[in-house]
Amino acid sequence: MAATGTTTRTTAEADNLSDRLRYALTRLSNQQKVLLMVALAAIVALLVASSTWLKQADYRILFSNISERDGGAIIAALEQLNVPYKFNDSGGAILVPGAKVHEVRLRLASQGLPKGGGVGFELMENQKFGISQFAEQVNYQRGLEGELSRTIQSIGAVQAARVHLAIPKPTVFVREDLKPSASVLLNLYPGRALDSSQIAGIQNLVAASVPNLAVTSVTLIDQSGAMLSQLKSSLMNAGLDATQIKYVQEIEANAIKRVGDILAPIVGPGNARVQVAADVDFSQNEQTAETHRPNTTPPDISIRSQQTSESASATPSAQGVPGALSNQPPVPATAPLTQPAVPGAGPAAAPGQPLPGQLNAAGVQAAINSVAQPINTRKDSTINYELDKTIRHTRQSVGTIKRLSAAVVINHRKDAKGLSKPLSDPELKQINELVREALGFNKERGDTVSVANAPFTTIERNDSGIPLWKDPEILSLLKELFKYAAIAAIVAYLALKVVRPLIKTMLEAPPRTASRSLGGNVNILDEDGSQTPSAAEALESKLAQARDLAQQDPKVVANIIKDWTGSNAS
Repeated sequence: MAATGTTTRTTAEADNLSDRLRYALTRLSNQQKVLLMVALAAIVALLVASSTWLKQADYRILFSNISERDGGAIIAALEQLNVPYKFNDSGGAILVPGAKVHEVRLRLASQGLPKGGGVGFELMENQKFGISQFAEQVNYQRGLEGELSRTIQSIGAVQAARVHLAIPKPTVFVREDLKPSASVLLNLYPGRALDSSQIAGIQNLVAASVPNLAVTSVTLIDQSGAMLSQLKSSLMNAGLDATQIKYVQEIEANAIKRVGDILAPIVGPGNARVQVAADVDFSQNEQTAETHRPNTTPPDISIRSQQTSESASATPSAQGVPGALSNQPPVPATAPLTQPAVPGAGPAAAPGQPLPGQLNAAGVQAAINSVAQPINTRKDSTINYELDKTIRHTRQSVGTIKRLSAAVVINHRKDAKGLSKPLSDPELKQINELVREALGFNKERGDTVSVANAPFTTIERNDSGIPLWKDPEILSLLKELFKYAAIAAIVAYLALKVVRPLIKTMLEAPPRTASRSLGGNVNILDEDGSQTPSAAEALESKLAQARDLAQQDPKVVANIIKDWTGSNAS
Protein backbone atom coordinates (compact mmCIF):
# COMPACT_ATOMS: atom_id res chain seq x y z
CA MET A 1 0.00 0.00 0.00
CA ALA A 2 2.87 2.36 0.85
CA ALA A 3 4.57 1.70 -2.48
CA THR A 4 1.33 2.27 -4.34
CA GLY A 5 0.82 5.55 -2.49
CA THR A 6 4.36 6.73 -3.33
CA THR A 7 3.92 5.84 -7.00
CA THR A 8 0.60 7.67 -7.11
CA ARG A 9 2.19 10.74 -5.47
CA THR A 10 5.10 10.73 -7.95
CA THR A 11 2.77 10.41 -10.90
CA ALA A 12 0.68 13.24 -9.54
CA GLU A 13 3.75 15.46 -9.12
CA ALA A 14 4.92 14.67 -12.66
CA ASP A 15 1.47 15.46 -14.01
CA ASN A 16 1.43 18.67 -12.02
CA LEU A 17 4.91 19.65 -13.33
CA SER A 18 3.98 18.87 -16.91
CA ASP A 19 0.72 20.79 -16.50
CA ARG A 20 2.58 23.79 -15.16
CA LEU A 21 5.12 23.54 -17.98
CA ARG A 22 2.37 23.36 -20.58
CA TYR A 23 0.65 26.24 -18.87
CA ALA A 24 3.86 28.28 -18.93
CA LEU A 25 4.41 27.47 -22.60
CA THR A 26 0.86 28.55 -23.41
CA ARG A 27 1.84 32.04 -22.26
CA LEU A 28 4.38 32.26 -25.13
CA SER A 29 3.54 32.92 -28.72
CA ASN A 30 4.65 30.62 -31.48
CA GLN A 31 7.52 32.93 -32.44
CA GLN A 32 8.70 33.09 -28.84
CA LYS A 33 8.59 29.30 -28.58
CA VAL A 34 10.71 28.92 -31.72
CA LEU A 35 13.14 31.60 -30.49
CA LEU A 36 13.49 29.85 -27.12
CA MET A 37 14.23 26.47 -28.72
CA VAL A 38 16.77 27.99 -31.12
CA ALA A 39 18.52 29.85 -28.29
CA LEU A 40 18.74 26.73 -26.11
CA ALA A 41 20.05 24.67 -29.03
CA ALA A 42 22.66 27.32 -29.83
CA ILE A 43 23.83 27.45 -26.22
CA VAL A 44 24.16 23.67 -26.05
CA ALA A 45 26.02 23.58 -29.38
CA LEU A 46 28.47 26.27 -28.31
CA LEU A 47 29.15 24.55 -25.00
CA VAL A 48 29.79 21.24 -26.74
CA ALA A 49 32.07 22.88 -29.34
CA SER A 50 34.09 24.70 -26.68
CA SER A 51 34.52 21.52 -24.65
CA THR A 52 35.65 19.72 -27.83
CA TRP A 53 38.25 22.41 -28.54
CA LEU A 54 39.53 22.19 -25.00
CA LYS A 55 39.93 18.44 -25.31
CA GLN A 56 41.94 18.69 -28.53
CA ALA A 57 45.48 17.26 -28.40
CA ASP A 58 48.35 19.67 -27.78
CA TYR A 59 50.38 19.66 -30.98
CA ARG A 60 54.13 20.21 -30.70
CA ILE A 61 56.92 20.64 -33.23
CA LEU A 62 58.30 17.38 -34.57
CA PHE A 63 60.80 18.84 -37.07
CA SER A 64 61.39 22.36 -38.33
CA ASN A 65 63.50 23.96 -41.05
CA ILE A 66 63.81 20.79 -43.08
CA SER A 67 64.18 20.41 -46.80
CA GLU A 68 61.24 19.64 -49.07
CA ARG A 69 62.56 16.16 -49.82
CA ASP A 70 62.87 15.29 -46.13
CA GLY A 71 59.45 16.84 -45.45
CA GLY A 72 57.77 14.64 -48.04
CA ALA A 73 59.46 11.52 -46.73
CA ILE A 74 58.46 12.38 -43.14
CA ILE A 75 54.82 12.96 -44.07
CA ALA A 76 54.69 9.64 -45.94
CA ALA A 77 56.15 7.89 -42.89
CA LEU A 78 53.60 9.57 -40.58
CA GLU A 79 50.73 8.42 -42.78
CA GLN A 80 52.04 4.87 -42.62
CA LEU A 81 52.28 5.11 -38.83
CA ASN A 82 48.72 6.57 -38.61
CA VAL A 83 49.99 9.58 -36.67
CA PRO A 84 47.95 12.80 -37.09
CA TYR A 85 49.97 15.82 -38.12
CA LYS A 86 49.56 19.38 -39.22
CA PHE A 87 51.70 22.37 -40.22
CA ASN A 88 52.27 25.66 -38.46
CA ASP A 89 51.13 28.97 -39.91
CA SER A 90 54.32 29.53 -41.91
CA GLY A 91 54.50 25.91 -43.07
CA GLY A 92 58.09 25.51 -41.92
CA ALA A 93 57.42 22.98 -39.16
CA ILE A 94 55.56 19.68 -38.84
CA LEU A 95 53.41 19.34 -35.70
CA VAL A 96 52.25 16.12 -34.07
CA PRO A 97 50.43 15.44 -30.76
CA GLY A 98 52.69 16.29 -27.83
CA ALA A 99 52.37 12.83 -26.25
CA LYS A 100 53.80 11.18 -29.38
CA VAL A 101 56.67 13.53 -30.23
CA HIS A 102 59.51 11.44 -28.78
CA GLU A 103 58.07 8.13 -29.96
CA VAL A 104 57.64 9.41 -33.52
CA ARG A 105 61.16 10.84 -33.59
CA LEU A 106 62.64 7.50 -32.56
CA ARG A 107 60.62 5.63 -35.17
CA LEU A 108 61.63 8.07 -37.91
CA ALA A 109 65.27 7.89 -36.80
CA SER A 110 65.17 4.11 -37.28
CA GLN A 111 64.19 4.82 -40.89
CA GLY A 112 67.02 7.34 -41.33
CA LEU A 113 64.78 10.42 -41.34
CA PRO A 114 65.45 13.23 -41.68
CA LYS A 115 68.49 12.83 -43.87
CA GLY A 116 69.51 16.46 -43.53
CA GLY A 117 69.53 17.27 -47.22
CA GLY A 118 72.51 15.05 -47.99
CA VAL A 119 73.90 11.59 -47.61
CA GLY A 120 76.64 10.59 -45.23
CA PHE A 121 78.68 7.47 -44.71
CA GLU A 122 75.50 5.41 -44.82
CA LEU A 123 76.08 5.55 -48.58
CA MET A 124 78.92 3.08 -48.05
CA GLU A 125 76.68 0.53 -46.36
CA ASN A 126 74.98 -0.69 -49.54
CA GLN A 127 77.94 -1.18 -51.85
CA LYS A 128 77.24 -3.32 -54.91
CA PHE A 129 79.40 -6.30 -55.66
CA GLY A 130 81.94 -5.60 -58.35
CA ILE A 131 81.87 -1.82 -58.00
CA SER A 132 84.81 -0.04 -59.59
CA GLN A 133 87.47 1.75 -57.61
CA PHE A 134 86.47 5.08 -59.15
CA ALA A 135 82.85 4.68 -58.07
CA GLU A 136 83.95 3.66 -54.60
CA GLN A 137 86.15 6.75 -54.33
CA VAL A 138 83.30 8.98 -55.50
CA ASN A 139 80.93 7.47 -52.90
CA TYR A 140 83.53 7.99 -50.19
CA GLN A 141 83.94 11.64 -51.17
CA ARG A 142 80.17 12.15 -51.22
CA GLY A 143 79.84 10.55 -47.80
CA LEU A 144 82.64 12.72 -46.38
CA GLU A 145 81.04 15.86 -47.79
CA GLY A 146 77.67 14.90 -46.27
CA GLU A 147 79.15 14.17 -42.85
CA LEU A 148 81.01 17.50 -42.83
CA SER A 149 77.80 19.30 -43.82
CA ARG A 150 75.89 17.68 -40.95
CA THR A 151 78.63 18.58 -38.49
CA ILE A 152 78.76 22.22 -39.59
CA GLN A 153 74.95 22.47 -39.40
CA SER A 154 75.13 21.65 -35.69
CA ILE A 155 76.58 25.15 -35.10
CA GLY A 156 73.91 27.43 -33.69
CA ALA A 157 74.11 30.22 -36.30
CA VAL A 158 74.23 27.87 -39.33
CA GLN A 159 70.91 26.86 -40.83
CA ALA A 160 72.30 24.78 -43.71
CA ALA A 161 75.72 23.99 -45.14
CA ARG A 162 77.18 22.41 -48.25
CA VAL A 163 80.75 21.19 -48.53
CA HIS A 164 82.63 20.59 -51.79
CA LEU A 165 85.95 18.76 -51.68
CA ALA A 166 88.50 18.76 -54.48
CA ILE A 167 90.70 15.74 -53.77
CA PRO A 168 93.26 15.12 -56.53
CA LYS A 169 94.18 11.65 -57.64
CA PRO A 170 97.36 10.44 -55.94
CA THR A 171 100.44 10.16 -58.15
CA VAL A 172 103.98 8.93 -57.74
CA PHE A 173 105.48 11.97 -59.49
CA VAL A 174 106.45 14.74 -57.09
CA ARG A 175 106.05 17.52 -59.65
CA GLU A 176 102.49 16.49 -60.44
CA ASP A 177 101.47 16.10 -56.79
CA LEU A 178 98.54 18.47 -56.09
CA LYS A 179 97.15 19.43 -52.70
CA PRO A 180 93.43 19.05 -51.90
CA SER A 181 91.17 22.04 -51.37
CA ALA A 182 87.66 22.61 -50.00
CA SER A 183 84.87 25.15 -50.33
CA VAL A 184 82.00 25.56 -47.87
CA LEU A 185 78.70 27.38 -48.47
CA LEU A 186 76.95 28.45 -45.27
CA ASN A 187 73.29 29.46 -45.05
CA LEU A 188 73.00 31.46 -41.82
CA TYR A 189 69.84 32.17 -39.87
CA PRO A 190 68.36 35.67 -40.34
CA GLY A 191 70.11 38.14 -38.07
CA ARG A 192 72.95 35.75 -37.22
CA ALA A 193 76.65 36.14 -38.04
CA LEU A 194 79.87 34.24 -37.42
CA ASP A 195 82.82 35.81 -35.66
CA SER A 196 86.44 35.26 -36.60
CA SER A 197 86.96 32.46 -34.08
CA GLN A 198 83.98 30.48 -35.41
CA ILE A 199 85.18 30.91 -39.00
CA ALA A 200 88.63 29.68 -38.00
CA GLY A 201 87.01 26.75 -36.20
CA ILE A 202 85.10 25.66 -39.31
CA GLN A 203 88.24 25.94 -41.42
CA ASN A 204 90.24 23.84 -38.99
CA LEU A 205 87.40 21.29 -38.77
CA VAL A 206 87.35 20.76 -42.53
CA ALA A 207 91.16 20.77 -42.81
CA ALA A 208 91.51 18.17 -40.05
CA SER A 209 88.98 15.87 -41.75
CA VAL A 210 90.78 15.63 -45.09
CA PRO A 211 94.36 14.34 -45.35
CA ASN A 212 96.99 16.87 -46.50
CA LEU A 213 94.43 19.71 -46.56
CA ALA A 214 95.82 23.03 -45.35
CA VAL A 215 93.69 25.50 -43.42
CA THR A 216 94.44 28.21 -45.97
CA SER A 217 92.98 26.01 -48.72
CA VAL A 218 89.49 26.06 -47.12
CA THR A 219 87.21 28.78 -48.53
CA LEU A 220 84.02 29.88 -46.73
CA ILE A 221 81.18 31.96 -48.19
CA ASP A 222 77.68 32.75 -46.95
CA GLN A 223 74.36 32.71 -48.78
CA SER A 224 74.94 36.23 -50.10
CA GLY A 225 78.30 35.29 -51.61
CA ALA A 226 80.41 37.21 -49.10
CA MET A 227 83.85 35.75 -48.43
CA LEU A 228 83.90 34.76 -44.77
CA SER A 229 87.37 33.22 -44.75
CA GLN A 230 88.92 36.66 -45.29
CA LEU A 231 87.19 38.29 -42.34
CA LYS A 232 89.90 38.92 -39.78
CA SER A 233 90.18 41.39 -36.99
CA SER A 234 93.04 43.83 -36.54
CA LEU A 235 94.51 41.60 -33.86
CA MET A 236 94.46 38.59 -36.17
CA ASN A 237 96.08 40.66 -38.88
CA ALA A 238 98.81 41.42 -36.36
CA GLY A 239 99.58 37.72 -36.18
CA LEU A 240 97.60 36.77 -33.07
CA ASP A 241 95.52 33.66 -32.90
CA ALA A 242 92.10 33.30 -31.30
CA THR A 243 93.52 32.32 -27.90
CA GLN A 244 95.80 35.35 -27.76
CA ILE A 245 92.98 37.66 -28.81
CA LYS A 246 90.80 36.23 -26.06
CA TYR A 247 93.61 36.76 -23.55
CA VAL A 248 93.92 40.45 -24.52
CA GLN A 249 90.15 40.90 -24.26
CA GLU A 250 90.12 39.29 -20.83
CA ILE A 251 92.86 41.65 -19.61
CA GLU A 252 90.91 44.66 -20.86
CA ALA A 253 87.62 43.38 -19.43
CA ASN A 254 89.16 42.72 -16.01
CA ALA A 255 90.71 46.19 -15.93
CA ILE A 256 87.41 47.80 -16.90
CA LYS A 257 85.57 45.82 -14.21
CA ARG A 258 88.05 46.80 -11.51
CA VAL A 259 87.86 50.49 -12.37
CA GLY A 260 84.06 50.38 -12.69
CA ASP A 261 83.63 48.62 -9.35
CA ILE A 262 85.72 51.19 -7.50
CA LEU A 263 83.96 54.18 -9.14
CA ALA A 264 80.37 52.94 -8.76
CA PRO A 265 80.06 53.72 -5.00
CA ILE A 266 81.49 57.22 -5.57
CA VAL A 267 79.69 58.51 -8.67
CA GLY A 268 76.79 56.06 -8.68
CA PRO A 269 75.97 53.22 -11.06
CA GLY A 270 75.75 54.26 -14.69
CA ASN A 271 77.60 57.55 -14.16
CA ALA A 272 81.02 56.33 -15.33
CA ARG A 273 82.21 54.99 -18.65
CA VAL A 274 85.56 53.17 -18.73
CA GLN A 275 87.57 51.92 -21.68
CA VAL A 276 90.95 50.20 -21.44
CA ALA A 277 93.37 49.29 -24.24
CA ALA A 278 96.11 46.75 -23.50
CA ASP A 279 99.29 46.30 -25.51
CA VAL A 280 100.46 42.76 -24.85
CA ASP A 281 103.75 41.28 -26.01
CA PHE A 282 103.43 37.67 -27.13
CA SER A 283 106.95 37.36 -28.53
CA GLN A 284 109.10 34.50 -27.23
CA ASN A 285 112.76 35.30 -26.45
CA GLU A 286 115.43 33.02 -24.99
CA GLN A 287 119.00 34.19 -24.34
CA THR A 288 122.12 32.42 -22.99
CA ALA A 289 125.22 34.48 -21.99
CA GLU A 290 128.66 33.28 -20.80
CA THR A 291 130.86 35.95 -19.18
CA HIS A 292 134.57 35.72 -18.15
CA ARG A 293 136.20 38.27 -15.84
CA PRO A 294 139.91 38.60 -14.96
CA ASN A 295 141.07 36.89 -11.76
CA THR A 296 143.62 39.51 -10.68
CA THR A 297 142.45 40.78 -7.32
CA PRO A 298 145.08 39.48 -4.82
CA PRO A 299 142.70 38.65 -1.99
CA ASP A 300 140.30 36.87 -4.35
CA ILE A 301 142.90 35.00 -6.46
CA SER A 302 142.03 31.32 -6.80
CA ILE A 303 144.89 29.00 -7.91
CA ARG A 304 143.84 25.80 -9.58
CA SER A 305 147.35 24.22 -9.83
CA GLN A 306 150.98 25.26 -9.40
CA GLN A 307 154.16 23.52 -10.69
CA THR A 308 157.82 24.56 -10.01
CA SER A 309 161.03 22.93 -11.35
CA GLU A 310 164.70 23.88 -10.75
CA SER A 311 167.96 22.52 -12.31
CA ALA A 312 171.71 23.35 -12.04
CA SER A 313 174.74 22.20 -14.15
CA ALA A 314 178.44 23.13 -14.22
CA THR A 315 180.44 23.31 -17.44
CA PRO A 316 184.23 22.56 -16.98
CA SER A 317 186.56 25.22 -18.28
CA ALA A 318 189.67 24.59 -20.40
CA GLN A 319 192.88 24.16 -18.41
CA GLY A 320 196.64 23.54 -19.25
CA VAL A 321 198.58 24.10 -22.35
CA PRO A 322 196.64 23.62 -25.55
CA GLY A 323 197.71 20.44 -27.16
CA ALA A 324 197.38 16.76 -26.85
CA LEU A 325 197.67 16.76 -23.13
CA SER A 326 195.01 19.36 -22.70
CA ASN A 327 192.60 17.27 -24.64
CA GLN A 328 192.73 14.42 -22.20
CA PRO A 329 189.66 13.71 -20.16
CA PRO A 330 189.51 15.27 -16.72
CA VAL A 331 190.67 13.42 -13.67
CA PRO A 332 187.79 12.03 -11.65
CA ALA A 333 186.74 14.44 -8.98
CA THR A 334 187.29 13.57 -5.39
CA ALA A 335 184.84 14.67 -2.78
CA PRO A 336 186.32 16.97 -0.19
CA LEU A 337 186.55 15.85 3.31
CA THR A 338 183.82 17.23 5.45
CA GLN A 339 184.86 18.23 8.85
CA PRO A 340 182.62 19.01 11.70
CA ALA A 341 181.86 22.61 12.16
CA VAL A 342 184.03 24.34 14.65
CA PRO A 343 182.09 26.36 17.13
CA GLY A 344 182.61 30.03 16.61
CA ALA A 345 184.29 29.44 13.27
CA GLY A 346 181.72 31.42 11.34
CA PRO A 347 178.04 32.33 11.06
CA ALA A 348 175.50 29.57 10.70
CA ALA A 349 173.36 29.42 7.59
CA ALA A 350 169.66 30.14 7.72
CA PRO A 351 167.28 27.23 7.25
CA GLY A 352 167.00 26.43 3.55
CA GLN A 353 169.89 28.72 2.63
CA PRO A 354 173.43 27.57 1.67
CA LEU A 355 176.31 28.13 4.03
CA PRO A 356 178.82 30.79 3.19
CA GLY A 357 181.23 29.54 0.60
CA GLN A 358 178.84 26.81 -0.55
CA LEU A 359 176.40 26.46 -3.46
CA ASN A 360 172.90 24.99 -3.16
CA ALA A 361 171.34 24.37 -6.52
CA ALA A 362 168.86 21.74 -7.64
CA GLY A 363 169.13 20.00 -4.29
CA VAL A 364 172.92 19.76 -4.44
CA GLN A 365 175.03 21.56 -1.88
CA ALA A 366 178.81 21.78 -2.31
CA ALA A 367 181.70 24.10 -1.70
CA ILE A 368 182.14 26.75 -4.31
CA ASN A 369 185.86 26.08 -4.76
CA SER A 370 185.13 22.43 -5.51
CA VAL A 371 182.61 23.15 -8.27
CA ALA A 372 183.77 23.68 -11.77
CA GLN A 373 183.10 27.03 -13.35
CA PRO A 374 180.72 28.30 -14.81
CA ILE A 375 177.51 26.99 -13.16
CA ASN A 376 174.15 27.00 -15.14
CA THR A 377 170.92 27.13 -13.07
CA ARG A 378 167.30 26.94 -14.36
CA LYS A 379 164.03 27.43 -12.47
CA ASP A 380 160.53 26.87 -14.07
CA SER A 381 157.26 27.77 -12.33
CA THR A 382 153.76 27.19 -13.79
CA ILE A 383 150.63 28.52 -11.99
CA ASN A 384 147.08 27.83 -13.28
CA TYR A 385 144.40 30.23 -11.95
CA GLU A 386 140.58 29.56 -11.79
CA LEU A 387 138.50 31.37 -14.42
CA ASP A 388 135.67 33.71 -13.24
CA LYS A 389 132.87 32.32 -15.47
CA THR A 390 129.15 33.31 -15.43
CA ILE A 391 126.48 31.51 -17.53
CA ARG A 392 123.06 33.21 -17.67
CA HIS A 393 119.95 31.72 -19.38
CA THR A 394 117.08 34.18 -19.80
CA ARG A 395 113.59 33.30 -21.11
CA GLN A 396 110.99 36.02 -21.54
CA SER A 397 107.47 35.21 -20.39
CA VAL A 398 104.73 35.16 -23.05
CA GLY A 399 101.86 37.62 -22.73
CA THR A 400 103.66 40.41 -20.92
CA ILE A 401 101.76 43.67 -20.68
CA LYS A 402 103.79 46.33 -22.43
CA ARG A 403 101.42 49.24 -21.95
CA LEU A 404 97.96 50.07 -20.60
CA SER A 405 95.84 53.03 -21.68
CA ALA A 406 92.65 53.93 -19.80
CA ALA A 407 90.02 56.55 -20.58
CA VAL A 408 87.35 57.41 -17.97
CA VAL A 409 84.39 59.76 -18.37
CA ILE A 410 82.47 60.83 -15.25
CA ASN A 411 78.96 62.28 -15.44
CA HIS A 412 78.08 65.56 -13.76
CA ARG A 413 76.66 65.23 -10.28
CA LYS A 414 73.07 66.30 -9.62
CA ASP A 415 72.26 68.41 -6.59
CA ALA A 416 69.11 68.35 -4.46
CA LYS A 417 67.23 70.47 -7.02
CA GLY A 418 68.08 68.12 -9.86
CA LEU A 419 70.60 70.44 -11.50
CA SER A 420 73.82 68.93 -12.85
CA LYS A 421 77.07 70.29 -11.46
CA PRO A 422 80.64 69.40 -12.47
CA LEU A 423 82.93 67.69 -10.02
CA SER A 424 85.50 69.73 -8.15
CA ASP A 425 89.23 69.48 -8.82
CA PRO A 426 89.96 67.58 -5.58
CA GLU A 427 87.29 65.02 -6.48
CA LEU A 428 88.70 64.57 -9.97
CA LYS A 429 92.20 64.21 -8.51
CA GLN A 430 90.97 61.60 -6.07
CA ILE A 431 89.18 59.68 -8.86
CA ASN A 432 92.34 59.85 -11.00
CA GLU A 433 94.40 58.33 -8.19
CA LEU A 434 91.84 55.61 -7.58
CA VAL A 435 91.78 54.71 -11.26
CA ARG A 436 95.59 54.51 -11.32
CA GLU A 437 95.65 52.20 -8.32
CA ALA A 438 92.87 49.96 -9.64
CA LEU A 439 94.51 49.79 -13.05
CA GLY A 440 97.98 48.95 -11.72
CA PHE A 441 99.52 52.07 -13.21
CA ASN A 442 103.22 51.80 -14.08
CA LYS A 443 104.92 54.98 -15.20
CA GLU A 444 108.09 53.22 -16.35
CA ARG A 445 106.00 50.98 -18.59
CA GLY A 446 104.42 54.02 -20.25
CA ASP A 447 100.85 53.61 -18.96
CA THR A 448 98.43 56.52 -19.43
CA VAL A 449 95.19 57.44 -17.65
CA SER A 450 92.79 60.15 -18.78
CA VAL A 451 89.82 61.19 -16.61
CA ALA A 452 87.22 63.62 -17.94
CA ASN A 453 84.09 65.11 -16.38
CA ALA A 454 81.23 65.89 -18.77
CA PRO A 455 77.42 65.69 -18.73
CA PHE A 456 76.01 62.56 -20.28
CA THR A 457 73.58 62.89 -23.16
CA THR A 458 70.34 61.02 -22.69
CA ILE A 459 70.09 58.40 -25.40
CA GLU A 460 66.59 57.52 -26.48
CA ARG A 461 66.09 53.84 -26.69
CA ASN A 462 65.13 52.63 -30.10
CA ASP A 463 63.69 49.21 -29.65
CA SER A 464 64.36 47.50 -32.94
CA GLY A 465 62.65 44.32 -31.80
CA ILE A 466 59.34 43.06 -33.07
CA PRO A 467 56.41 44.95 -31.53
CA LEU A 468 53.93 43.04 -29.44
CA TRP A 469 51.16 43.35 -31.97
CA LYS A 470 53.42 41.67 -34.57
CA ASP A 471 54.85 38.94 -32.36
CA PRO A 472 53.62 35.55 -33.69
CA GLU A 473 53.29 34.07 -30.22
CA ILE A 474 51.25 37.01 -28.95
CA LEU A 475 49.04 36.86 -32.04
CA SER A 476 48.45 33.15 -31.56
CA LEU A 477 47.55 33.69 -27.91
CA LEU A 478 45.20 36.53 -28.80
CA LYS A 479 43.47 34.37 -31.40
CA GLU A 480 42.84 31.66 -28.83
CA LEU A 481 41.57 34.17 -26.28
CA PHE A 482 39.35 35.84 -28.86
CA LYS A 483 37.88 32.49 -29.86
CA TYR A 484 36.87 31.58 -26.32
CA ALA A 485 35.78 35.16 -25.56
CA ALA A 486 33.49 35.13 -28.60
CA ILE A 487 31.92 31.86 -27.51
CA ALA A 488 31.39 33.18 -24.00
CA ALA A 489 29.88 36.43 -25.32
CA ILE A 490 27.43 34.59 -27.60
CA VAL A 491 26.37 32.25 -24.81
CA ALA A 492 25.91 35.19 -22.40
CA TYR A 493 23.89 37.13 -24.95
CA LEU A 494 21.57 34.20 -25.69
CA ALA A 495 21.14 33.41 -22.00
CA LEU A 496 20.57 36.96 -20.79
CA LYS A 497 18.83 38.61 -23.72
CA VAL A 498 16.78 35.75 -25.16
CA VAL A 499 16.27 32.87 -22.76
CA ARG A 500 15.97 34.85 -19.55
CA PRO A 501 13.14 37.21 -20.73
CA LEU A 502 11.23 34.26 -22.17
CA ILE A 503 11.51 32.24 -18.98
CA LYS A 504 10.55 35.30 -16.97
CA THR A 505 7.46 35.67 -19.13
CA MET A 506 6.63 31.99 -18.65
CA LEU A 507 7.00 32.10 -14.87
CA GLU A 508 5.44 35.53 -14.26
CA ALA A 509 2.46 35.33 -11.86
CA PRO A 510 -0.83 36.88 -13.04
CA PRO A 511 -1.71 40.17 -11.32
CA ARG A 512 -5.24 39.02 -10.52
CA THR A 513 -6.57 35.77 -9.17
CA ALA A 514 -9.64 34.04 -10.40
CA SER A 515 -11.61 31.48 -8.43
CA ARG A 516 -14.28 29.21 -9.71
CA SER A 517 -17.23 28.52 -7.43
CA LEU A 518 -18.99 25.27 -7.14
CA GLY A 519 -21.87 26.56 -9.22
CA GLY A 520 -19.72 27.61 -12.11
CA ASN A 521 -19.93 31.32 -11.36
CA VAL A 522 -16.72 33.28 -11.34
CA ASN A 523 -16.09 35.73 -8.52
CA ILE A 524 -13.44 38.38 -9.23
CA LEU A 525 -11.70 39.24 -5.97
CA ASP A 526 -9.18 41.86 -5.00
CA GLU A 527 -5.59 40.98 -4.27
CA ASP A 528 -6.18 41.02 -0.52
CA GLY A 529 -9.38 38.96 -0.91
CA SER A 530 -11.67 41.62 0.58
CA GLN A 531 -15.14 42.31 -0.92
CA THR A 532 -16.91 45.59 -1.29
CA PRO A 533 -19.75 46.15 1.10
CA SER A 534 -22.09 47.42 -1.66
CA ALA A 535 -23.41 45.08 -4.38
CA ALA A 536 -23.37 47.74 -7.12
CA GLU A 537 -19.89 48.82 -6.23
CA ALA A 538 -18.80 45.21 -6.01
CA LEU A 539 -20.24 44.47 -9.44
CA GLU A 540 -18.65 47.53 -10.94
CA SER A 541 -15.33 46.66 -9.32
CA LYS A 542 -15.53 43.12 -10.57
CA LEU A 543 -16.27 44.28 -14.09
CA ALA A 544 -13.31 46.68 -14.01
CA GLN A 545 -11.03 43.92 -12.74
CA ALA A 546 -12.29 41.59 -15.46
CA ARG A 547 -11.58 44.20 -18.10
CA ASP A 548 -8.09 44.79 -16.76
CA LEU A 549 -7.42 41.08 -16.58
CA ALA A 550 -8.66 40.62 -20.16
CA GLN A 551 -6.37 43.41 -21.38
CA GLN A 552 -3.30 42.32 -19.43
CA ASP A 553 -3.54 38.57 -19.80
CA PRO A 554 -6.12 37.60 -22.43
CA LYS A 555 -4.89 33.97 -22.45
CA VAL A 556 -6.00 33.48 -18.86
CA VAL A 557 -9.46 34.84 -19.70
CA ALA A 558 -9.60 32.58 -22.75
CA ASN A 559 -8.73 29.56 -20.62
CA ILE A 560 -11.45 30.51 -18.15
CA ILE A 561 -13.98 30.80 -20.94
CA LYS A 562 -12.86 27.40 -22.25
CA ASP A 563 -13.38 25.97 -18.79
CA TRP A 564 -16.83 27.53 -18.67
CA THR A 565 -17.69 26.14 -22.05
CA GLY A 566 -16.41 22.72 -21.13
CA SER A 567 -18.29 22.68 -17.83
CA ASN A 568 -21.54 23.82 -19.42
CA ALA A 569 -21.17 21.27 -22.19
CA SER A 570 -20.70 18.58 -19.60
